[in-house]
Amino acid sequence: MSDFFIHSTRCFLNGSFKEATLYIKGNRIERIFEGEKRLESVTFTSFGNKILMPGIIDAHVHINEPGRTLWEGFDTATKAAAVGGITTLIEMPLNASPVTTTLPAFKQKKAAAEGKLHVNCGFYGGIVPQNTNNIEDLLKFGAFGIKGFLSHSGIDEFPKVDKKDLSAIAPILKKYNVPLLLHCELEDTDVPEVVDTKSYQEYLASRPQRWEQNAIDLAIEIQKEFDIKVHVVHLSASAAIDKLIQRKLETRKLTVETCPHYVYFNAEEIPDASPIFKCAPPIREKENNLLLLNGINTGLIDFIGSDHSPAPPTIKQLESGDFFKAWGGISGLQFSLAVMNTKCKEENISLEQLIPLLTENPAKFLGLENKKGFLKEGFDADIVIWDDASEFELKEELIEHRHKPTPYLNHKFKGVVTDTFINGNQVVTASKITQTNKGKLLERTMYTNKLTNRI
Repeated sequence: MSDFFIHSTRCFLNGSFKEATLYIKGNRIERIFEGEKRLESVTFTSFGNKILMPGIIDAHVHINEPGRTLWEGFDTATKAAAVGGITTLIEMPLNASPVTTTLPAFKQKKAAAEGKLHVNCGFYGGIVPQNTNNIEDLLKFGAFGIKGFLSHSGIDEFPKVDKKDLSAIAPILKKYNVPLLLHCELEDTDVPEVVDTKSYQEYLASRPQRWEQNAIDLAIEIQKEFDIKVHVVHLSASAAIDKLIQRKLETRKLTVETCPHYVYFNAEEIPDASPIFKCAPPIREKENNLLLLNGINTGLIDFIGSDHSPAPPTIKQLESGDFFKAWGGISGLQFSLAVMNTKCKEENISLEQLIPLLTENPAKFLGLENKKGFLKEGFDADIVIWDDASEFELKEELIEHRHKPTPYLNHKFKGVVTDTFINGNQVVTASKITQTNKGKLLERTMYTNKLTNRI
Protein backbone atom coordinates (compact mmCIF):
# COMPACT_ATOMS: atom_id res chain seq x y z
CA MET A 1 0.00 0.00 0.00
CA SER A 2 1.38 3.42 -0.93
CA ASP A 3 -0.98 5.28 1.40
CA PHE A 4 -3.28 4.23 4.22
CA PHE A 5 -4.78 5.24 7.58
CA ILE A 6 -3.94 3.58 10.90
CA HIS A 7 -5.89 4.42 14.04
CA SER A 8 -5.73 3.77 17.77
CA THR A 9 -7.39 5.16 20.85
CA ARG A 10 -3.90 5.19 22.42
CA CYS A 11 -1.41 6.87 20.11
CA PHE A 12 1.68 8.12 21.93
CA LEU A 13 1.83 11.76 20.83
CA ASN A 14 3.84 14.51 22.50
CA GLY A 15 4.39 12.49 25.66
CA SER A 16 0.84 11.28 26.28
CA PHE A 17 -1.77 8.91 24.90
CA LYS A 18 -4.46 10.28 22.59
CA GLU A 19 -6.91 8.90 20.09
CA ALA A 20 -5.60 9.68 16.63
CA THR A 21 -5.37 8.53 13.04
CA LEU A 22 -2.09 8.56 11.13
CA TYR A 23 -2.08 9.01 7.38
CA ILE A 24 0.89 7.09 5.99
CA LYS A 25 2.01 8.02 2.50
CA GLY A 26 5.02 6.31 1.02
CA ASN A 27 7.63 5.95 3.73
CA ARG A 28 6.54 8.74 6.03
CA ILE A 29 3.77 10.05 8.27
CA GLU A 30 1.99 12.54 6.04
CA ARG A 31 -0.70 13.75 8.45
CA ILE A 32 -1.91 13.11 11.98
CA PHE A 33 -5.61 13.62 12.70
CA GLU A 34 -7.23 13.84 16.10
CA GLY A 35 -9.72 11.06 16.74
CA GLU A 36 -10.87 8.75 13.96
CA LYS A 37 -10.43 9.83 10.34
CA ARG A 38 -11.67 7.96 7.28
CA LEU A 39 -11.79 8.53 3.53
CA GLU A 40 -13.51 6.13 1.14
CA SER A 41 -10.52 6.04 -1.17
CA VAL A 42 -7.95 5.23 1.55
CA THR A 43 -7.57 1.93 3.39
CA PHE A 44 -8.32 2.32 7.10
CA THR A 45 -7.15 0.00 9.88
CA SER A 46 -8.02 0.51 13.53
CA PHE A 47 -5.90 -1.13 16.19
CA GLY A 48 -8.48 -0.38 18.85
CA ASN A 49 -6.99 0.19 22.29
CA LYS A 50 -3.53 -1.16 21.47
CA ILE A 51 -0.64 1.25 21.89
CA LEU A 52 0.50 2.88 18.65
CA MET A 53 3.89 4.49 19.14
CA PRO A 54 7.19 5.26 17.40
CA GLY A 55 9.28 2.22 16.59
CA ILE A 56 11.89 1.32 19.18
CA ILE A 57 15.47 2.45 18.56
CA ASP A 58 18.08 0.13 20.03
CA ALA A 59 21.42 1.94 20.09
CA HIS A 60 23.44 -1.01 21.44
CA VAL A 61 23.41 -4.27 19.48
CA HIS A 62 26.04 -6.88 18.55
CA ILE A 63 25.22 -8.70 15.30
CA ASN A 64 28.65 -10.24 14.60
CA GLU A 65 28.66 -10.12 10.80
CA PRO A 66 30.89 -10.47 8.83
CA GLY A 67 33.17 -13.13 10.22
CA ARG A 68 31.13 -14.50 13.12
CA THR A 69 27.79 -14.97 11.41
CA LEU A 70 27.28 -18.29 13.18
CA TRP A 71 26.91 -16.24 16.34
CA GLU A 72 24.00 -14.21 14.87
CA GLY A 73 24.06 -12.30 11.56
CA PHE A 74 22.02 -9.48 10.03
CA ASP A 75 19.21 -11.69 8.75
CA THR A 76 18.21 -13.26 12.07
CA ALA A 77 19.03 -10.22 14.21
CA THR A 78 16.92 -7.79 12.22
CA LYS A 79 14.00 -10.24 12.01
CA ALA A 80 14.13 -10.58 15.79
CA ALA A 81 14.26 -6.80 16.09
CA ALA A 82 11.18 -6.33 13.91
CA VAL A 83 9.15 -8.89 15.84
CA GLY A 84 10.17 -7.11 19.04
CA GLY A 85 8.99 -3.72 17.80
CA ILE A 86 12.48 -2.39 17.06
CA THR A 87 12.58 -0.43 13.83
CA THR A 88 16.13 0.97 14.02
CA LEU A 89 19.28 -0.44 15.58
CA ILE A 90 22.92 0.59 15.68
CA GLU A 91 25.48 -2.20 15.61
CA MET A 92 28.67 -2.26 17.65
CA PRO A 93 32.17 -2.59 16.11
CA LEU A 94 33.43 -5.36 18.37
CA ASN A 95 32.33 -8.83 17.31
CA ALA A 96 32.65 -8.76 13.53
CA SER A 97 35.77 -10.15 11.93
CA PRO A 98 37.43 -7.93 10.96
CA VAL A 99 36.52 -5.61 13.81
CA THR A 100 35.21 -2.24 12.62
CA THR A 101 38.23 -0.08 13.34
CA THR A 102 39.30 0.80 9.78
CA LEU A 103 37.55 2.16 6.73
CA PRO A 104 38.00 -1.07 4.70
CA ALA A 105 36.44 -3.07 7.55
CA PHE A 106 33.57 -0.55 7.77
CA LYS A 107 32.91 -0.93 4.04
CA GLN A 108 33.07 -4.71 4.36
CA LYS A 109 30.42 -4.64 7.08
CA LYS A 110 28.13 -2.48 4.97
CA ALA A 111 28.51 -4.90 2.07
CA ALA A 112 27.72 -7.85 4.36
CA ALA A 113 24.44 -6.21 5.41
CA GLU A 114 23.08 -5.82 1.87
CA GLY A 115 19.87 -7.74 1.28
CA LYS A 116 19.60 -8.77 4.95
CA LEU A 117 18.15 -5.73 6.69
CA HIS A 118 14.60 -6.19 7.90
CA VAL A 119 14.85 -3.05 10.05
CA ASN A 120 16.94 0.10 9.67
CA CYS A 121 20.56 -0.35 10.70
CA GLY A 122 23.60 1.84 11.25
CA PHE A 123 27.08 1.24 12.66
CA TYR A 124 29.57 2.53 15.18
CA GLY A 125 33.31 2.56 14.63
CA GLY A 126 35.85 1.42 17.18
CA ILE A 127 38.87 2.92 18.93
CA VAL A 128 41.82 0.63 19.69
CA PRO A 129 45.47 1.48 20.32
CA GLN A 130 47.22 2.81 17.20
CA ASN A 131 44.11 3.41 15.05
CA THR A 132 43.80 7.16 15.68
CA ASN A 133 44.38 7.86 12.00
CA ASN A 134 41.31 5.79 11.07
CA ILE A 135 38.77 7.59 13.24
CA GLU A 136 38.04 10.54 10.96
CA ASP A 137 37.54 8.26 7.96
CA LEU A 138 35.04 6.17 9.93
CA LEU A 139 33.08 9.28 10.88
CA LYS A 140 33.12 10.69 7.35
CA PHE A 141 31.78 7.38 6.10
CA GLY A 142 28.78 7.53 8.42
CA ALA A 143 29.66 5.99 11.80
CA PHE A 144 27.25 7.12 14.53
CA GLY A 145 29.94 7.21 17.21
CA ILE A 146 33.17 5.60 18.37
CA LYS A 147 33.22 2.74 20.90
CA GLY A 148 36.12 1.83 23.17
CA PHE A 149 36.83 -0.64 25.98
CA LEU A 150 38.66 0.29 29.17
CA SER A 151 39.07 -3.41 30.01
CA HIS A 152 39.67 -6.55 27.94
CA SER A 153 36.84 -6.76 25.40
CA GLY A 154 36.82 -10.53 25.05
CA ILE A 155 38.09 -10.18 21.49
CA ASP A 156 41.86 -10.03 21.10
CA GLU A 157 41.53 -8.01 17.87
CA PHE A 158 39.77 -5.26 19.86
CA PRO A 159 42.22 -4.41 22.69
CA LYS A 160 41.47 -1.98 25.48
CA VAL A 161 42.42 1.69 25.33
CA ASP A 162 43.68 4.17 27.93
CA LYS A 163 43.46 7.91 28.51
CA LYS A 164 46.28 8.60 26.05
CA ASP A 165 44.38 6.84 23.24
CA LEU A 166 41.14 8.63 24.06
CA SER A 167 42.82 12.02 24.35
CA ALA A 168 44.31 11.57 20.89
CA ILE A 169 40.90 11.18 19.22
CA ALA A 170 38.97 13.67 21.36
CA PRO A 171 39.54 16.63 18.99
CA ILE A 172 38.19 14.55 16.08
CA LEU A 173 35.08 13.57 18.05
CA LYS A 174 34.51 17.20 19.01
CA LYS A 175 34.89 18.32 15.39
CA TYR A 176 32.20 15.90 14.23
CA ASN A 177 30.09 16.26 17.41
CA VAL A 178 29.71 12.51 17.87
CA PRO A 179 29.78 10.48 21.09
CA LEU A 180 32.56 8.42 22.55
CA LEU A 181 30.95 5.25 23.89
CA LEU A 182 32.85 3.55 26.69
CA HIS A 183 32.68 0.12 28.25
CA CYS A 184 33.41 1.28 31.78
CA GLU A 185 35.38 -1.28 33.71
CA LEU A 186 38.98 -0.63 34.81
CA GLU A 187 40.52 -3.89 35.93
CA ASP A 188 42.79 -4.34 38.94
CA THR A 189 44.19 -7.36 40.72
CA ASP A 190 42.56 -6.75 44.07
CA VAL A 191 39.84 -9.39 43.63
CA PRO A 192 39.28 -12.70 45.43
CA GLU A 193 40.97 -15.81 44.14
CA VAL A 194 38.59 -17.95 42.14
CA VAL A 195 37.92 -21.31 43.77
CA ASP A 196 34.76 -22.49 42.00
CA THR A 197 34.42 -21.41 38.38
CA LYS A 198 30.77 -22.49 38.39
CA SER A 199 29.82 -20.14 41.22
CA TYR A 200 27.91 -17.04 40.14
CA GLN A 201 28.81 -15.24 43.36
CA GLU A 202 32.51 -15.79 42.62
CA TYR A 203 32.02 -14.43 39.09
CA LEU A 204 30.21 -11.40 40.52
CA ALA A 205 33.03 -10.79 43.02
CA SER A 206 35.57 -10.98 40.20
CA ARG A 207 34.13 -7.84 38.55
CA PRO A 208 33.38 -5.50 41.47
CA GLN A 209 31.50 -2.23 41.35
CA ARG A 210 34.82 -0.55 42.02
CA TRP A 211 35.94 -1.39 38.47
CA GLU A 212 32.97 0.50 37.04
CA GLN A 213 33.45 3.41 39.43
CA ASN A 214 37.10 3.83 38.45
CA ALA A 215 36.33 3.70 34.74
CA ILE A 216 33.46 6.16 35.08
CA ASP A 217 35.80 8.55 36.89
CA LEU A 218 38.04 8.41 33.82
CA ALA A 219 35.08 8.84 31.46
CA ILE A 220 33.97 11.96 33.33
CA GLU A 221 37.54 13.27 33.34
CA ILE A 222 37.77 12.86 29.55
CA GLN A 223 34.39 14.52 29.08
CA LYS A 224 35.34 17.52 31.21
CA GLU A 225 38.81 17.98 29.78
CA PHE A 226 37.81 17.89 26.10
CA ASP A 227 34.14 18.98 26.31
CA ILE A 228 33.05 16.06 24.11
CA LYS A 229 30.04 13.79 24.17
CA VAL A 230 30.74 10.74 26.33
CA HIS A 231 28.33 7.85 26.75
CA VAL A 232 28.49 5.21 29.48
CA VAL A 233 27.17 1.97 28.03
CA HIS A 234 25.35 -0.71 30.06
CA LEU A 235 25.66 0.81 33.54
CA SER A 236 25.30 -1.89 36.20
CA ALA A 237 26.95 -0.35 39.30
CA SER A 238 24.71 1.77 41.50
CA ALA A 239 27.80 3.00 43.38
CA ALA A 240 28.57 5.24 40.39
CA ILE A 241 25.15 6.91 40.32
CA ASP A 242 25.92 9.97 42.46
CA LYS A 243 28.97 11.01 40.42
CA LEU A 244 27.10 10.49 37.17
CA ILE A 245 24.11 12.53 38.29
CA GLN A 246 26.35 15.35 39.52
CA ARG A 247 28.13 15.60 36.18
CA LYS A 248 24.86 15.32 34.25
CA LEU A 249 23.62 18.35 36.17
CA GLU A 250 26.62 20.25 34.81
CA THR A 251 26.53 19.15 31.17
CA ARG A 252 24.26 17.56 28.58
CA LYS A 253 27.23 15.89 26.96
CA LEU A 254 27.35 12.94 29.38
CA THR A 255 24.78 10.22 28.75
CA VAL A 256 24.05 6.87 30.37
CA GLU A 257 22.25 3.71 29.34
CA THR A 258 21.33 0.56 31.15
CA CYS A 259 19.94 -2.73 29.84
CA PRO A 260 16.83 -4.81 30.54
CA HIS A 261 18.81 -7.66 32.11
CA TYR A 262 20.33 -5.35 34.72
CA VAL A 263 16.94 -4.43 36.14
CA TYR A 264 14.99 -7.64 35.49
CA PHE A 265 17.37 -10.27 36.91
CA ASN A 266 19.07 -10.24 40.33
CA ALA A 267 22.32 -11.87 41.45
CA GLU A 268 20.63 -13.51 44.42
CA GLU A 269 18.44 -15.55 42.07
CA ILE A 270 21.04 -16.65 39.52
CA PRO A 271 21.94 -20.30 40.06
CA ASP A 272 25.43 -21.67 39.90
CA ALA A 273 26.62 -23.39 36.70
CA SER A 274 24.33 -21.17 34.59
CA PRO A 275 26.56 -18.99 32.37
CA ILE A 276 23.54 -18.15 30.22
CA PHE A 277 23.38 -15.19 32.68
CA LYS A 278 27.00 -14.16 32.20
CA CYS A 279 27.63 -10.63 30.98
CA ALA A 280 30.17 -7.92 31.72
CA PRO A 281 29.73 -5.94 33.81
CA PRO A 282 27.74 -8.55 35.72
CA ILE A 283 24.14 -8.60 36.85
CA ARG A 284 24.26 -7.37 40.43
CA GLU A 285 22.11 -7.64 43.55
CA LYS A 286 18.43 -6.69 43.73
CA GLU A 287 19.00 -3.59 45.87
CA ASN A 288 21.55 -2.33 43.35
CA ASN A 289 19.29 -3.01 40.40
CA LEU A 290 16.31 -1.21 41.89
CA LEU A 291 18.53 1.86 42.19
CA LEU A 292 19.31 1.56 38.48
CA LEU A 293 15.61 1.30 37.68
CA ASN A 294 14.93 4.35 39.83
CA GLY A 295 17.35 6.16 37.52
CA ILE A 296 14.42 6.43 35.11
CA ASN A 297 12.77 8.75 37.63
CA THR A 298 15.89 10.73 38.53
CA GLY A 299 17.11 11.40 35.01
CA LEU A 300 20.18 9.21 35.40
CA ILE A 301 19.17 6.82 32.63
CA ASP A 302 18.95 8.44 29.20
CA PHE A 303 17.83 5.35 27.32
CA ILE A 304 17.62 1.56 27.33
CA GLY A 305 19.82 -0.55 25.05
CA SER A 306 19.56 -4.32 24.76
CA ASP A 307 23.33 -4.98 24.50
CA HIS A 308 22.25 -8.07 22.56
CA SER A 309 25.41 -10.19 22.47
CA PRO A 310 24.63 -13.72 21.31
CA ALA A 311 26.87 -16.74 20.94
CA PRO A 312 26.47 -20.43 20.09
CA PRO A 313 25.64 -22.67 23.09
CA THR A 314 29.11 -24.22 23.12
CA ILE A 315 30.78 -20.83 23.48
CA LYS A 316 28.38 -19.96 26.29
CA GLN A 317 29.64 -23.09 28.10
CA LEU A 318 26.09 -24.21 28.80
CA GLU A 319 27.20 -27.80 29.36
CA SER A 320 30.27 -27.12 31.49
CA GLY A 321 28.63 -24.37 33.55
CA ASP A 322 31.93 -22.49 33.74
CA PHE A 323 31.32 -18.75 34.17
CA PHE A 324 34.97 -17.89 33.61
CA LYS A 325 35.31 -19.69 30.26
CA ALA A 326 31.90 -18.68 28.89
CA TRP A 327 31.36 -15.85 26.43
CA GLY A 328 29.87 -12.89 28.26
CA GLY A 329 26.72 -11.60 26.65
CA ILE A 330 22.94 -11.68 27.00
CA SER A 331 20.75 -12.65 24.07
CA GLY A 332 17.69 -10.45 24.35
CA LEU A 333 17.24 -8.13 21.37
CA GLN A 334 13.70 -9.32 20.67
CA PHE A 335 12.43 -8.92 24.22
CA SER A 336 13.45 -5.44 25.41
CA LEU A 337 9.97 -3.94 25.23
CA ALA A 338 8.24 -6.84 26.97
CA VAL A 339 10.90 -7.12 29.69
CA MET A 340 10.93 -3.40 30.45
CA ASN A 341 7.15 -3.12 30.34
CA THR A 342 6.84 -6.02 32.77
CA LYS A 343 9.40 -4.65 35.21
CA CYS A 344 8.12 -1.09 35.05
CA LYS A 345 4.57 -2.25 35.80
CA GLU A 346 5.91 -4.08 38.87
CA GLU A 347 7.65 -0.93 40.08
CA ASN A 348 4.88 1.55 39.14
CA ILE A 349 6.91 3.30 36.47
CA SER A 350 4.52 4.63 33.86
CA LEU A 351 4.55 4.00 30.14
CA GLU A 352 4.85 7.75 29.68
CA GLN A 353 8.21 7.49 31.45
CA LEU A 354 9.34 4.28 29.76
CA ILE A 355 8.48 4.92 26.10
CA PRO A 356 10.84 7.90 25.57
CA LEU A 357 13.73 5.75 26.83
CA LEU A 358 13.07 3.37 23.95
CA THR A 359 12.24 5.90 21.24
CA GLU A 360 12.91 9.63 21.35
CA ASN A 361 15.90 9.60 23.71
CA PRO A 362 18.02 7.18 21.66
CA ALA A 363 16.93 9.12 18.56
CA LYS A 364 18.33 12.30 20.10
CA PHE A 365 21.52 10.53 21.14
CA LEU A 366 22.09 9.33 17.58
CA GLY A 367 21.12 12.58 15.88
CA LEU A 368 18.00 11.02 14.33
CA GLU A 369 15.44 13.15 16.15
CA ASN A 370 14.42 15.07 13.03
CA LYS A 371 13.16 11.90 11.32
CA LYS A 372 12.75 9.14 13.90
CA GLY A 373 11.72 8.53 17.49
CA PHE A 374 8.45 10.51 17.43
CA LEU A 375 5.04 10.31 15.81
CA LYS A 376 5.16 13.58 13.88
CA GLU A 377 4.10 14.74 10.45
CA GLY A 378 6.95 14.36 7.99
CA PHE A 379 8.73 11.74 10.08
CA ASP A 380 9.66 8.27 8.87
CA ALA A 381 6.78 5.82 9.25
CA ASP A 382 8.60 3.54 11.70
CA ILE A 383 5.80 2.43 14.01
CA VAL A 384 5.02 -0.35 16.46
CA ILE A 385 1.61 -1.48 17.70
CA TRP A 386 1.46 -3.54 20.87
CA ASP A 387 -0.80 -4.71 23.67
CA ASP A 388 0.77 -3.71 26.97
CA ALA A 389 -1.57 -5.89 29.07
CA SER A 390 -1.41 -9.11 27.07
CA GLU A 391 0.74 -11.77 28.76
CA PHE A 392 2.84 -14.46 27.12
CA GLU A 393 5.34 -17.10 28.17
CA LEU A 394 8.56 -16.98 26.19
CA LYS A 395 9.08 -20.29 24.39
CA GLU A 396 11.73 -21.21 21.85
CA GLU A 397 9.27 -21.23 18.95
CA LEU A 398 8.69 -17.49 19.46
CA ILE A 399 12.39 -16.59 19.21
CA GLU A 400 13.78 -15.24 15.93
CA HIS A 401 17.42 -15.10 17.08
CA ARG A 402 19.77 -17.58 15.44
CA HIS A 403 20.32 -19.34 18.77
CA LYS A 404 17.43 -19.93 21.14
CA PRO A 405 19.18 -20.06 24.56
CA THR A 406 18.47 -16.92 26.56
CA PRO A 407 18.02 -16.28 30.28
CA TYR A 408 14.53 -14.97 29.50
CA LEU A 409 13.32 -18.38 28.29
CA ASN A 410 10.16 -19.65 30.06
CA HIS A 411 9.57 -16.34 31.82
CA LYS A 412 6.17 -14.69 31.58
CA PHE A 413 5.99 -11.15 30.27
CA LYS A 414 3.36 -8.50 29.68
CA GLY A 415 3.49 -6.75 26.34
CA VAL A 416 2.87 -8.37 22.96
CA VAL A 417 3.98 -6.67 19.75
CA THR A 418 1.39 -7.37 17.07
CA ASP A 419 2.36 -5.09 14.19
CA THR A 420 5.52 -3.31 13.07
CA PHE A 421 5.93 -0.80 10.23
CA ILE A 422 9.34 -0.05 8.72
CA ASN A 423 9.52 2.96 6.39
CA GLY A 424 5.78 2.70 5.80
CA ASN A 425 5.83 -1.05 5.14
CA GLN A 426 3.97 -3.41 7.47
CA VAL A 427 6.66 -6.02 8.12
CA VAL A 428 5.06 -7.71 11.13
CA THR A 429 1.37 -8.68 11.19
CA ALA A 430 -0.22 -10.62 14.05
CA SER A 431 3.27 -10.99 15.59
CA LYS A 432 4.69 -12.71 12.49
CA ILE A 433 7.14 -11.49 9.84
CA THR A 434 5.15 -10.78 6.68
CA GLN A 435 7.59 -8.68 4.64
CA THR A 436 11.37 -8.72 4.51
CA ASN A 437 14.23 -6.47 3.38
CA LYS A 438 12.38 -3.21 4.08
CA GLY A 439 15.08 -1.77 6.34
CA LYS A 440 17.56 0.85 5.20
CA LEU A 441 21.27 1.17 5.84
CA LEU A 442 21.72 4.36 7.84
CA GLU A 443 24.66 6.74 7.95
CA ARG A 444 25.08 9.57 10.43
CA THR A 445 25.81 11.91 7.54
CA MET A 446 22.28 11.38 6.18
CA TYR A 447 20.94 13.41 9.09
CA THR A 448 23.40 16.28 9.26
CA ASN A 449 23.73 19.40 7.14
CA LYS A 450 27.51 19.34 7.16
CA LEU A 451 30.38 16.90 6.76
CA THR A 452 28.45 15.00 4.10
CA ASN A 453 31.29 14.55 1.65
CA ARG A 454 32.00 10.87 1.22
CA ILE A 455 35.47 9.42 0.91
